[in-house]
Amino acid sequence: MFQMKNPWVAGTFWVVLYLVVTLSPLLILLIHPAPGGRGFWIEFSAALGYVGLAMMMLQFALTARFDAIAAPYGIDIVLQYHRYITQVAFALILAHPIILFFRDAQYLQLLNFFEAPWRARFAVISTIALILLVVTSLWRQKLKLNYEMWRTSHGILAVLAVALGLAHAFGVNYYLALPWKALLWILLALLAFGSLIYVRLIKPWLMTQKPYRVEAVVPQRGDTYTLVLRPQGHEGIRFLPGQFAWLTLDRSPYRIQEHPFSFSSNGDRPDQVALTIKAVGDFTNTIKDVQPGTKAFLDGPHGAFTPDRFDCSGLVLIANGVGVTPMISILVTLAERGDHRPIRLIYANGSWEDVAFREDLEYLNKRLDSLTVTHVIKNPPDDWPGESGYVDKELLARHIPHNREGWRYFLCGSPRFLDEVEKALHDLGVPAKYIHMEHFNLV
Repeated sequence: MFQMKNPWVAGTFWVVLYLVVTLSPLLILLIHPAPGGRGFWIEFSAALGYVGLAMMMLQFALTARFDAIAAPYGIDIVLQYHRYITQVAFALILAHPIILFFRDAQYLQLLNFFEAPWRARFAVISTIALILLVVTSLWRQKLKLNYEMWRTSHGILAVLAVALGLAHAFGVNYYLALPWKALLWILLALLAFGSLIYVRLIKPWLMTQKPYRVEAVVPQRGDTYTLVLRPQGHEGIRFLPGQFAWLTLDRSPYRIQEHPFSFSSNGDRPDQVALTIKAVGDFTNTIKDVQPGTKAFLDGPHGAFTPDRFDCSGLVLIANGVGVTPMISILVTLAERGDHRPIRLIYANGSWEDVAFREDLEYLNKRLDSLTVTHVIKNPPDDWPGESGYVDKELLARHIPHNREGWRYFLCGSPRFLDEVEKALHDLGVPAKYIHMEHFNLV
């Protein structure tokens, strides 16, 4: 795509395309209206249903991890949008039958599942599947669904909701009687289910062609471990420092058991890659026990959280806990490149013993003469000479450059930490366009 290297152009393009596709039912109605006589509220409810269905169909493309779509925003933003827009689509689709029932009570007869026509049965099952999809997504932890079980059921419910919703639309056949209108929805369905086939079949097959083996598991402070991988039978993958990959460990990539982790190694060295993982859950607690030689697969690289995509005169890296992982990748890569731009790392932890990569940062501080590392310890030892407490506005004012132009700010950490640091930077006059964030909550 000729101009798509510009993130602003690419971002605008995908937003416009998304709006055009989701609003296409209304555009089609304007181009060639269906026969009249049903009244405003009936037509309005149908329009809401079609727009909601179009949104649900596009969800498959949003979660397929297409780099061209995710690159302008970052895949974490795309996945967050996916969560929120599903709720919007759910509201639109649910409003469709509710408006019909209030407008004409005769439509309530369609809820008699065993006597209703098949098009109504399709609508009922589709709506139930959609309700279950939203409920299990919003309250997964309260329902105690593990990630693998939830993801499997999430995919099945999404397919049911969309496929039966489309079957309902074709069964009603009010707006889709003309062949060209039906063709547009068929093409949209092919896009949706083609994305699903790509994610579930094609991408896992591509991953099997480039397997990895675990070379070592290196313990870090703060109950954190670095998984070192070697490519088997291929050259490995190059990634931009700060990016991440989905890891499948000791099982087939066709199994729905993968987890996203940031690279912590040199992005210019594909012959050896490292992922650093904090033990905080069922899967991550097992990393310390992984044996060398274990087979692994990577889906990546992904993410726009990298200084390589921007022209800048200096970098400010701000992290807490294991959020330092992409920062380590950035620092290691820039050190190997001999980069001389000024870099300031502000790294927050609960205690001095929790500081992952402590020795590595000391070494990098010597290799990168332009690097300044500021440790912020919440509960420091008695003789602690550095910063303590929290990364707040006053602390940032002491350590970020006074000249805001030309610097890029990269933030990675827990959601609350990111919210507070981002607000503090805004209060200090740092333009929003210079701030880049990586969130932990991708799943």
